[in-house]
Amino acid sequence: MTAPKRVLIAGITHESHSFVPGYTSFDRFRIDRDAQILEKADGASSIGGFIEVGNKHGWEIIPSVSYGANASETADHAVFEQFWSELEERIDRAMAVKPLDAILLSLHGAMVTTESVDPEGELLARLRAKPGLETIPIVGCYDLHANFTQRMGRHASALVGYRHNPHTDTRETAVRAAEQLARMLETGVTAHMRVKHAPVIWSPPGTGTADRPMKDLEALARQIEAENPDIWIVNVIGGYSFSDVPEAGVSFSLVTTGSDAVADAALDKLVALAVELRELGVVKEWDLDEAILDIKGKPGLHCIVEPADNIGGGAPGDCTPVLRAFLKHKLTNAAVAIADPESVKAFDGARPGEVRRVRIGGKQSLLDEGPVEIDAKFVSSSDGKFVLEDKHSHGAGAGYNINMGPCVVVTVGENDGITVLLSTRKRSPNDLAQFRSQGIVPETLSYVNLKGAIAWRQAWVKIMASSHTVVTGGPCTSDSTKLPYKRLRRPIYPLDAI
Repeated sequence: MTAPKRVLIAGITHESHSFVPGYTSFDRFRIDRDAQILEKADGASSIGGFIEVGNKHGWEIIPSVSYGANASETADHAVFEQFWSELEERIDRAMAVKPLDAILLSLHGAMVTTESVDPEGELLARLRAKPGLETIPIVGCYDLHANFTQRMGRHASALVGYRHNPHTDTRETAVRAAEQLARMLETGVTAHMRVKHAPVIWSPPGTGTADRPMKDLEALARQIEAENPDIWIVNVIGGYSFSDVPEAGVSFSLVTTGSDAVADAALDKLVALAVELRELGVVKEWDLDEAILDIKGKPGLHCIVEPADNIGGGAPGDCTPVLRAFLKHKLTNAAVAIADPESVKAFDGARPGEVRRVRIGGKQSLLDEGPVEIDAKFVSSSDGKFVLEDKHSHGAGAGYNINMGPCVVVTVGENDGITVLLSTRKRSPNDLAQFRSQGIVPETLSYVNLKGAIAWRQAWVKIMASSHTVVTGGPCTSDSTKLPYKRLRRPIYPLDAI
């Protein structure tokens, strides 16, 4: 009998917003080590997908270390260095027993640190430089909103990206990546990667995979895979427009055992299509007042989508323009969720029906108008914990059990017509249980403010009558021409004519 393949698993995930002041340090990262990684892997996680495939093929799985944080400010480089120190220690310990056969990585692909514009590429380069790892397969999965670099492609055997936005395929992608590793281990043939960048950068609302241009690009990618058996995987990468790095934006990568010339020709087709369809990725957004006038009084649930305060993109989730507009237009049966620990604290000891004067939201972004000072009637409080209703919700890969921290529900406005969910921690509106767990029934609402770009669709499309994506102030603006890039490659559309 042959000995089981020894596969070490690790992960580091962070989507880093270069245009939000400050930095993300250790206190914002979830850190799991060794057996904790396996214990916390649930049905939607990438690690869970790795384990499923490993068990299927009889691998000896060696968990090492996993760091993860929600989208936020540029990461403190000390976090990356500590991650590397812990990972290297565990690699050395494992290899002292017996050589490793492969490494599996769970990445995001849009991490930026205070000292590095490409920490994922740096990680892969350091792994390749270690004695004993020079030629083994290094395989991983990553987010569709990665800013994929040439360095990442050069040092990885296969990195496999999400194909859906909303990201309903976190586990599926990890399984696909691990199966590519299994193929290499079983055949003895190690694949390699090729990467090409389009001179295009799209903001998150332009990267929904049910829409053009991403729908067209994904179709072409699947066609390329079908036509050439040497090309195992083709990745369409929407990019993350809020990282100020040279290789931000739309890119394509593939995993192949064939010639680089053939691979590059295939990638050139994708680049050409992205350039041809570039204008389709620039989403037209509504004026906020016009959007509300368009839906006011109509039956059904209407979603006012606010990408500039997109929590999943790194915004604070406390911007106030939609709340102000709901108040201005005297909407009733409306709901807004705002992350505001100060306002939550202001209702300590409150009883149902009690009214207190509070300053809601507007505390985290210089682009916002500031807090809304208003009388708010206390409804309820909770610990903010809930379980996802949809196990394929965007972001479910981080776990089914969600914790918003202490929460308060209040009503404001004419006839208490607007319900405000105040949370200690920000949470993207990707699952209906966020509201339902706080006593707010989404299906009975007439209007709701969603602080997101595309991810909300998985939950809300099935119950809504309409959605209007609106222009507001906030750090996740959909207009890339307004962002003060200093390192982005040029020329690039829509900043430049191409």
